[in-house]
Amino acid sequence: MSDAVTIRRATADDVDYLVGLVTHGDVAPFLAAIRPGSAEELHAAIAAADTDPDASGLYVIEVGGERAGTMAFQRVNRRSRIAGLEGLAVDPRFRGRGVADTAARLFQRHLIDELGFHRLQLEVYAFNGRAIRHAERAGFVREGVRRSAYWRNETWVDGVLFGLVAEDLAGDGPPPR
Repeated sequence: MSDAVTIRRATADDVDYLVGLVTHGDVAPFLAAIRPGSAEELHAAIAAADTDPDASGLYVIEVGGERAGTMAFQRVNRRSRIAGLEGLAVDPRFRGRGVADTAARLFQRHLIDELGFHRLQLEVYAFNGRAIRHAERAGFVREGVRRSAYWRNETWVDGVLFGLVAEDLAGDGPPPR
């Protein structure tokens, strides 16, 4: 079996895996408190993406054909072609192998080259140093901080904002309109 990292849209067959991943004790504390986490919420997210695949998407990360994580996007602004990225979670069994970085680059290319987004943005809890380092390695630019923006783990925490525009992808211009 190859160690190739791939991404694909989630299907109903992935829901049990995704529930287990996003509720895992080493994953859940770092994800947004409002993320889909139940089977019903995940089925709804998949159905919404099936209805309008340019507006949202829940994806599965695979390594050598084995499920290894998830990530998602929501269209934030149609006119300005902005997508908000969310919910990146790598199964603890696959950590430390660059899976998140490779998957993020594949996701960037897919969203910009295939779906026509111009800007990708994301926000990370400031206490999540691993996610901040990942965003920077994956080419996102730190754009600011939302101070004491989120009530998480019984305290107010900052959100660190990151962005990437089509021109940031080395050697490439913006996608066709």
